[in-house]
Amino acid sequence: MKILCTAPGEFAGAELKPGCYYNAEPAAEGTNAQNNAFHALALEYWVSGCHSYRAKNFLHFRELIKLYLGAGAENYYSLVDDNGRPVEKPIVRYRVKSWARYTKKERKESIDRLIAEMHQAGVQTKKFYEILRGMEDSCSGTGKLAMEAAT
Repeated sequence: MKILCTAPGEFAGAELKPGCYYNAEPAAEGTNAQNNAFHALALEYWVSGCHSYRAKNFLHFRELIKLYLGAGAENYYSLVDDNGRPVEKPIVRYRVKSWARYTKKERKESIDRLIAEMHQAGVQTKKFYEILRGMEDSCSGTGKLAMEAAT
């Protein structure tokens, strides 16, 4: 559900009921529903065993998913070398972009790519289809996962 703040303490939106509390999230930032969907899908992909990633564990697998299907890597500047000694000129380093720093659009695109790859890899578990149904239902306003990713 989207709401619009029309004035201090005043809101408008589809199906808002007086006296009810609503969780509101900034429209441009990633949503909690996207967070839940991504992590549920990644875990189900890992558990299914249908992937071809050479991950040591689930945390490593999730980093590989973010690297290859997500927003990839971001650079940062280090003031120390590999041994922890200070350097005169900053060194450019790279790390997988944190899911917490993804925009709403980046999350939507990453989830779409993850779902597409899961289909291509042959994931056909009951849980996978439950997650997808929950995401579809949420777009019509009846599901548990309020994806709102299309907006």
